[in-house]
Amino acid sequence: MSVFRIGLALGAALALVACGSDKPKPAALESYTPSLQQRVAWQARVDSVRFPMSMTVRDGRVHVAATDGTVVALRLDTGAEVWRASAGTALSAGVGSDGRHTSVVTTGNEVVTFDGAREVWRQRVAARVLTAPFVAGERVFVMSVDRVVHAFDAQDGRRLWTLQRPGDALTLAQAGVLMSFRNLLIVGQGPRLTAVDPLRGTVQWEVPLASPRGTNEVERLADLIGPAVRVGDRICARAFQSSAGCADASRGTLLWSRGSGGAQALGADAERVVGADASDRITAWRAANGDVLWSNEKLLNRGLSGAVMNGGTVVFGDGEGYVHFLSAASGDTLQRLPTDGSPVTGTPVLADGTMVVVTRNGGIYAFKP
Repeated sequence: MSVFRIGLALGAALALVACGSDKPKPAALESYTPSLQQRVAWQARVDSVRFPMSMTVRDGRVHVAATDGTVVALRLDTGAEVWRASAGTALSAGVGSDGRHTSVVTTGNEVVTFDGAREVWRQRVAARVLTAPFVAGERVFVMSVDRVVHAFDAQDGRRLWTLQRPGDALTLAQAGVLMSFRNLLIVGQGPRLTAVDPLRGTVQWEVPLASPRGTNEVERLADLIGPAVRVGDRICARAFQSSAGCADASRGTLLWSRGSGGAQALGADAERVVGADASDRITAWRAANGDVLWSNEKLLNRGLSGAVMNGGTVVFGDGEGYVHFLSAASGDTLQRLPTDGSPVTGTPVLADGTMVVVTRNGGIYAFKP
């Protein structure tokens, strides 16, 4: 995990978590009796994925990007390739799509947008981008690590507006929150969930999901981690190393916030919000008020991914490529399936009964009941 210092320029990344021999040993996998039938419906492959890639599913297609600049659209039901394109250089963020226009960002800070497999424009932004672009309403929205939000015309790349606000000296070098709610653009601005008018770039409301505390800038860092998850009017997200919380986006008010240090995205359904903390202790909170429903320490230090809820199950990938299906009611293991042995990256996506995960080595795996 890294942070950036914001000033006249972006400084070098500072390590927050030490690496090496002191890293805790992953918990051994428990024995269990499978009580859920899941299968690998299809597999595909791209180059390695060594950036915070987010998949997008639109119109029955899943859009995936790779480190080398490859962007592919695959049929969600079969994995068949619909189209393939390339940004021509390495990527730092992606992939966003509305089904027609698909956008990624290069390590040179260029926003590259395709219409199908055809590149239609590219525009440079001033700072590094790690959050996948959000494409909607004939616009491409991009948020850089300095929390500046840019809006571009999806057709020709014209810059429509830029939202730049005073912020903290440090920002998290990880994908943040960039999504929609009804006719609003929702962005993470530090620990605040902020609603923006997508036509003008003006702030409509903001809700703090965390109250940063600490003796220095690093300890007070509490940027919201993407992707946030929406269920009805409720949007829930984790604030880095600080808390998990939910807001009522129809009213712009905080529903609840609970202390929980962590660095991966939450999963949620109408009843529960689930996520893993920094040591991979999994906690389920009641969605309505944040009361703790259960916790699970059986996957400690396994490098869990963000969570996704699938009916009565909650799903995590881990650092050894396993996909864990847990009971949403109790946290018990229902099923466990391997991929290619490399870490599951980002957060799994679920659409039309199909769940897709991507590994660091570029394996794409679709699971179905």
